[in-house]
Amino acid sequence: MSECFFCQNSGGKVLYNCDAYRIILVADDDYPGYLRVVLNPHLRELTDLSFDENINLYQAVIKCEQILRQTLNPEKINIASFGNVTPHIHWHIIPRFSNDKHFPNPTWGEIIHPDYQPSSELISAAANLRNNFKTLFLAL
Repeated sequence: MSECFFCQNSGGKVLYNCDAYRIILVADDDYPGYLRVVLNPHLRELTDLSFDENINLYQAVIKCEQILRQTLNPEKINIASFGNVTPHIHWHIIPRFSNDKHFPNPTWGEIIHPDYQPSSELISAAANLRNNFKTLFLAL
């Protein structure tokens, strides 16, 4: 689909790519380590995939959660799949911290901590994640 954002763009820094999907690091200064798992073929709904294709995709989402927990030690991980704005199957995997800009609200919700800045330790850990993601992903 030519007007689809994810068909025309990688969607961020590609950390891992295979035939089925790619995992990207989202450029969001407020949420270091924010990942997306994007299906490579253009499909809109999970029911457009076979059961096995869904399991394969969801395994990638779970691996991303595991890696974020191990490398960033967040308070919580938010996982979401909407597709209302970009109707192309993709999952958001967002590490959350009790003092982040929106916590406990969703990242699309009302800002609770407007002065929040990620710590230098978190930024460093996210850079490490970026540099070592493929190795970590393949080890799981």
